[in-house]
Amino acid sequence: MRIISGSGHGRRLIAPRGWDTRPATARVRASIFSRIASRLEIAGCRVLDLFAGSGSLGLEALSRGAASAVFVDSSRAAIAAITRNLHVLGLEARAQVMQLDVQRALTELSAAGERFHLIFVDPPFAQDSSGEVLAKLSRLDLINVHGIVMVRQFYRAPELEVAELERVNQATLGDHRIALYRRAHAGAAAAV
Repeated sequence: MRIISGSGHGRRLIAPRGWDTRPATARVRASIFSRIASRLEIAGCRVLDLFAGSGSLGLEALSRGAASAVFVDSSRAAIAAITRNLHVLGLEARAQVMQLDVQRALTELSAAGERFHLIFVDPPFAQDSSGEVLAKLSRLDLINVHGIVMVRQFYRAPELEVAELERVNQATLGDHRIALYRRAHAGAAAAV
C-alpha cells in the first residue's frame, strides 16, 4: 500500500497485521479523493480520521496538503502503524494520534472546541457504527460549516440517513459503498 498523490507520492505505508484492519486500496482511495476534491479544497484542511487503521486516508490527505490530521483508533497495533507511517513520511508535526474508542474521542475533541473540514468514518464492516458516529459528529458540532464527511461501508449495509446531514455523493466500488455527507444547511449557505 502506497501514498497515491502529493508530497508523499509513492511512499510505502505499513498496516497492522490481521483481519481487524482493511486498508483502503489505491483504487478506492483514488475514488474517495476524486469525489472529495470536487467539493472541497484539501490543502489547508483540518482532517479527522476515525477508525484510522493504518491511517491511509488521513495520511493521503496530509500528503495532498491538509494542514493537520487527528487519527483515532482503539487498537494498539493500529496506533503503532499510524505512528510509524507518520514518521516515515515526516508528518509527525502535523498530526495527533489518539488511542481511544471513537465515541470517547469525539467527546474529548468536542470539549476541546475542535472542528474539522474533512472527516473519514471507516469502521469495521462487522461492527458498523457509522450512523451513530455521523449523528454524534453533527450533535457535537465537529463538522466545519462547509466540511465533508466520508463514510465507507459494506455495500449491503443500510444506507444512512441523519437529519442534520445531507448525502451529496454515493458510489459502490466492489464490496464498498462510499458516501459523502455535509451539514444540511451548508449548500444553502454556499449559495448565498
